[in-house]
Amino acid sequence: MNIFRWIIGGLAALLACGSLLCFVVFMTTGIDLWAERARNLRRVTSAALLFWFNVEIWGRVLWTIIHWNG
Repeated sequence: MNIFRWIIGGLAALLACGSLLCFVVFMTTGIDLWAERARNLRRVTSAALLFWFNVEIWGRVLWTIIHWNG
């Protein structure tokens, strides 16, 4: 599970940095294409973080069910 956390954390960090970079480029140039790219990367970042959260919760639920009486 630790490896999964590092992978998702690294992926989310890269996507967030890409989104921030696209937003900075949009702010400096004013080209709307960069704003759309920043929005799309922000959406993918939030989806990756929600996926991580979901796996954490359901993993803990499954672990509890499997080890309920043991």
